[in-house]
Amino acid sequence: MNKLSVTIDDARYDVAITPSRGASDTFVVIVNGQEMTVRVPDPNDTSNIDWMIVDGRPYEVVCGADLHYIQIAHDRHFIHVRDVEAHVTRTTAGDGRVKAPIPGQVTRVRVEVGQTVLPGESVLVLEAMKMENEIRAPKGGVVRSINVKAGQNVTLNETLLEIE
Repeated sequence: MNKLSVTIDDARYDVAITPSRGASDTFVVIVNGQEMTVRVPDPNDTSNIDWMIVDGRPYEVVCGADLHYIQIAHDRHFIHVRDVEAHVTRTTAGDGRVKAPIPGQVTRVRVEVGQTVLPGESVLVLEAMKMENEIRAPKGGVVRSINVKAGQNVTLNETLLEIE
């Protein structure tokens, strides 16, 4: 079971997803306590999702790059998905090292050396188990070094970048 926090526009939802027995394209999804059955064409390729069936009702869906938005009919909704079971390594006070909270692949580096960042600002995206995890700055400051690049695999607690 995957437990997620999904924000659609400004509304947050607690979501639990469990694969359905015997059907690789069907899932039992619980949203804020309400259970439903969802079928998608290829759950391993989010760029290929153009429809889904929710509790027997079909929906035509357009997913934006990296699932930053979803469009159903003429309504576009911005989304953010966070895996609530991903353990985040907290740095000690004053420590500007940003470490990988889980092993995975860096999909985007959002900052450059010399750039000023604010506490909590997204500095890179790490994909693990088909979920994107926003990695945020532990403190404000200037990015002094970046030790990874997009497409690179990283291990747990590997130092990704440093903020001074």
